[in-house]
Formats: sequence, C-alpha cells, structure tokens
Amino acid sequence: MEPESVAIIGAGVLGVGWAARLIENAVAVKIYDPSPETEDRLARVLDQAERAYAKLTMAARPEKGSITVCNSIADAVGNADWIFESVPEEIDLKIATLQEIEAEAPETSIITSSSAGIMPSRLQKGMKNPERFFAARPFNPVYLLPAVEIVAGPATSQRLVERGNSFLSAIGMKPVQINKETDGFVASKILGAIWKEALHLVEKDVCTAEELDEIIRNGFGLQFAQMGLFETLQLADGSEDIAGTNVAAQMKLQSGQFSLAELERIRDDNLVAIQQALKANEWGAGLVLGEYEKKLFDAGAAKSDGSDYSKPIITLERRVPPDWTDYNNHMNEARYLQCFGDATDAFMKMMGVDAEYIEAGMSFFTVETHIRHLEEVRVNEPIYATTQLIDAGGKKMHVFHHLYHRDGTLLATGEHLLLHVSLKERATCEPAAEVRANLDRVAQAHANLPVPEGLGRAVGQKKR
Repeated sequence: MEPESVAIIGAGVLGVGWAARLIENAVAVKIYDPSPETEDRLARVLDQAERAYAKLTMAARPEKGSITVCNSIADAVGNADWIFESVPEEIDLKIATLQEIEAEAPETSIITSSSAGIMPSRLQKGMKNPERFFAARPFNPVYLLPAVEIVAGPATSQRLVERGNSFLSAIGMKPVQINKETDGFVASKILGAIWKEALHLVEKDVCTAEELDEIIRNGFGLQFAQMGLFETLQLADGSEDIAGTNVAAQMKLQSGQFSLAELERIRDDNLVAIQQALKANEWGAGLVLGEYEKKLFDAGAAKSDGSDYSKPIITLERRVPPDWTDYNNHMNEARYLQCFGDATDAFMKMMGVDAEYIEAGMSFFTVETHIRHLEEVRVNEPIYATTQLIDAGGKKMHVFHHLYHRDGTLLATGEHLLLHVSLKERATCEPAAEVRANLDRVAQAHANLPVPEGLGRAVGQKKR
C-alpha cells in the first residue's frame, strides 16, 4: 500500500529533492524547516524538477501531488504515512528530531533518515517503536538520480523495509539494501576515499582540479555510470587478480548470464548512447565527440572535389545508435528526419557552406520538408544516404535524399527546400560566388539523372 501523505522534516538539498520527486509522482507532501529560506529554496528546486521531468520520459505523467509548507514538526507529521527526516548531519540534532517526530506522528508511520552515514542503531536508541525506522540515503538531485541506499538497524522490521522499498520503486527509484550497517554507509565511504585522494593530488600539484575532472568525465566516470565498479573491472581483465575470492564469485553471479563479448557490446552501446546525449547538451565527453564529428564531416566534405557528380552523392554513413530507437528497437520517426538533416548539412559543406562560411554570416535555412517512411531499420544496423540536387536556381536549394540499409533496401526518402539567407539581415540573399559555382556544377551534372520517384509528392497522394 502506497502512502497517501508524506512529511519531510528538513528542507536542505535532500529534503527539497525528496519533495520534488514525490510531488512529481502524485504524492501529497507536507514539509517543515525553521529556515526563512525554505519556500524560496523549495520553489527553485520544484521548478528545476518540472523542467527535468518534462524531458525524462515520453510516458504520460500523473497529476502533481500537493505541497504544503508547515509551521511545526507536529503540523507536518500529524497524519503522515511516511516521514523523511532530512535535517543536518549532526547526531544529537537527528536524535532530538526523531524523538519529536515519533511523539507527534501516528504509530503506523514509517520513519526514515536521509543520513549520510550515522548508523541506524545509534538513531534508534530512545525510540518507542524502533522497528519502523531505517535509513534511506538518496543522491543529489533526488528527483533525478534513482539510487537510494537502504540501511536497517538491528531493531528494524524487514517487512516494513520491504514495504518501503516497494514504494520507492513505484516512484522511479532503485532501493539498494545494504547487508550490514557501518559508519559512513557504502556510498559515503567510497566517495570519501575518492575525495581524500583527489584533494591530496591537487594540493600536491600533481594535477589541477580541472585535469582531474576531465579524467573522470571523459574516462572511468562514463564506465562507472553504466556498469559500476566490479562489472567494469571484469571487462578490464581485473577479475584474474582476485580469482577464487568471494568478490570474484559475486562478480560472476552478477554478470554470468552474459559472455565477455556480450558484455563488451552492451558496454559499447551504452557508452555511445551516453556520449551522444552529452553531445546534445554540449557537455563533458560530448564536447569531445562533437569536435571529432565536426572534423569527420569537414574531412568528408573535402573528399568531394567535384570530379564525379554523375550519380547521387553519398552524404551520410553510420549505424543506428541505441538512443535512436523506440520500444521495438526500430529507428523512430524523428531520427529519419535527423538523417536527412545531417545529409543536407553534409551536402552544404561540400558546396562550401561550412563553419567558416556560416561564421561570416550566411547559410541555407530549410523551409519545407517531406519524408516518406518505407521500411524499418533496427538498432546498430548500417545505413547510408544519397543526395540529388534537384534545383539550385537563385536563392533556393532543392535536394532529394534516399536513405538505404547497407544491404540496398530503400528505407525512406526525404525532400528539402532551402533558402539562402543572410544571418545578419535575417533575409534571403544570393549565395557567395564560390558556393554558387559549386551548386551550378552539381546541378548541371544532376540534371541528367532520372527524376526520383516521390519527388513533389503530397502526403497521402496516390502513386502515379
């Protein structure tokens, strides 16, 4: 049974993060913190969560839960089914807060602490009903990161923990129950060791803070994000160093259903998807990929010297990435458009409309598009596009693309009409002389090609 009413005591980073995740999942929340900044902090984080959730999933989102800022702990917890304690990491403050919560809350309420590492056994002391208490440590931002470290104390009811885990899973989280309580918990111990060594390296001028961050975000950070520590170690042949140990046995249990080759393919597909997402946000390893792709596009454009335009020009060659697919692992409709957009961009570069040309203040803008979807293509399958120049008179450029599977199957056609514009004047204008000469040369050669089937076809128009 999911809680109908949740109370949060403490409106710091984790407290407001819990509030954001809960109301995004239709849970009614009451929150209390004596700080006068509570409402401003809460409003800012709720806005951030709203923006993030709008992008997070294409599924229909539930109606938002209500949020009430209370004037006391008693007002917040009076009828709460679940109470999140998220006050600062001071044991005396936490114990006093938990005792006040227990005095005012219904006896059936679940009480959890967002503590970073104070053992539940220490926090349970003095509680009248310690069996209903456990630690649930999330990660910032709580509304986006799914992991939550679950640590029970010696008096905690396992049945109650299981009930709590079920609720956390229902709001999109990944509860991970730890076997034994320990000061610092698991995440804090690992992060503490990393922080300690990182600070030491920077203080000793072994590297700068930026250099260390670049190593993480362009290296093992990407690995750990999708396979964790031990699965990554297994793919790095590190398992040989610990053969015969309990850890080795657990690593095999975790990933034993996959062969090494399968794990490597999964790793590579995940790394491609992560870097493509980072490229879209122009951040971290995505910046490196973006620069690399630009060089490849420029090099591909440079290969075309205009000596043979007797046939449509290959303007795109790639495999379908995992993040381009729908739930059936087929490339989704939007990515067909991206393929044709990329093909148009590549053709423009061949004609001299490159980064330098655009920086000088001129480019082509697409004003009309028509796509015909003919066949499906699956994740990781090879595709390529060819481009035929239909017309390049005056200020316009009319191109027709064919998208093929590498086996020759025609997957789709795309037709684009573009106008040449001055980026400074935001008005149409004639292309520069060199671009005009390139377009005329290709247009003259392509004038001898057959008219592509589907050219100028309207939506739903019968084939001729």
